[in-house]
Amino acid sequence: MIPEVVGSNPITHPIYVLFIVGKARLSTVFCAICYLIKSSYRLHLMQTFSQRVLAWFEKYGRKHLPWQQQATLYKTWVSEVMLQQTQVKTVIPYFNRFMRRFPDILTLANASQDDVLAHWAGLGYYSRARNLHKSAQIIRDQYHGLFPNNIEDVTALPGIGRSTAAAILALTLNQRHAILDGNVKRVLSRHQLIDGRPNRSATLKKQWAVAEKLTPQRACGQYTQAMMDLGSLICTRSKPKCRECPVYVDCGAYQSNCIDDYPNKQPKKTLPEKNTTMLIITDDQRIYLEKRPSKGIWGGLWSLPEVSGTTIACFLKRLGLSEDDRQPLDTYTHTFTHYKLHIQPLIIRVNHLNTGFRQTEVKQLGLPKPVQHLISNLHY
Repeated sequence: MIPEVVGSNPITHPIYVLFIVGKARLSTVFCAICYLIKSSYRLHLMQTFSQRVLAWFEKYGRKHLPWQQQATLYKTWVSEVMLQQTQVKTVIPYFNRFMRRFPDILTLANASQDDVLAHWAGLGYYSRARNLHKSAQIIRDQYHGLFPNNIEDVTALPGIGRSTAAAILALTLNQRHAILDGNVKRVLSRHQLIDGRPNRSATLKKQWAVAEKLTPQRACGQYTQAMMDLGSLICTRSKPKCRECPVYVDCGAYQSNCIDDYPNKQPKKTLPEKNTTMLIITDDQRIYLEKRPSKGIWGGLWSLPEVSGTTIACFLKRLGLSEDDRQPLDTYTHTFTHYKLHIQPLIIRVNHLNTGFRQTEVKQLGLPKPVQHLISNLHY
């Protein structure tokens, strides 16, 4: 509003002049601020995808994880295998324990599979541990105990796919290789609006093409860790922190308000259910355990024998045992990726167990998590 000026020409009055000048200056300042904001926004978009990701990593990325300290190809390899299907916070204590027991490739290669599985017990997906052990023996025998440093040789090792091999070499040697783990798939699918069923060849082809295009020529190790961190900390499956993301301004899913639609989801399936009876056979000093076949669920681990109700007596007879007492425990349910297993545990007390393990010996064995749970409160 223009101030009222009495008794003089309002156009030449000092108060009016000051008002007009002040208003002009405010307008100029406002325009300047708007210009700076727009310029900053344009400059932000002019930065490449990788530049913004790297700038974010410099401030917020994880740089103090155990395997990042004095990093070696061996440490990175073990950590990357452990991190498949498993969260960082879960992996850390297992990694530290594993490294104390197997500090280098030769120690791992020369160890028994039982020893390796015992130090893996609880992490699940035990084929990872068996492949890790097998790969260490190949490296010992074919590479003089030195982890290979080219992508073809690394990918050829058991249990190491294209993305894992790329991560190992990028993180440790700063080699330029694109990665595509679950976190990176989520970031790229949302940012680039990549449609398609997860893990279908056509979808993977599109995701790999984008990953290759966006991977920078330099600072590949930092970029690789940054992308994994971005997916793990910011671009999470549910409730992503979009406004904290360095690339949200041109993220297709964010701008289209369809974040939850990417990556496209697999149709939900009802998990089949299975039932089994596990026998906890003990003479209160030892417990009877059997080693499972190397292939299949819990391959190579020690476990409780599984029988159907009608064959318990026959099973005990085959072991030369007679039952003194039977005590059923509450049913325990364990969920695998593809089915649910309902376990009916039965404590079978016998007079004398000729073969079995004492409690101190059991602690040195690789046991499936459900078996650990079932015998944890057993006194023997």
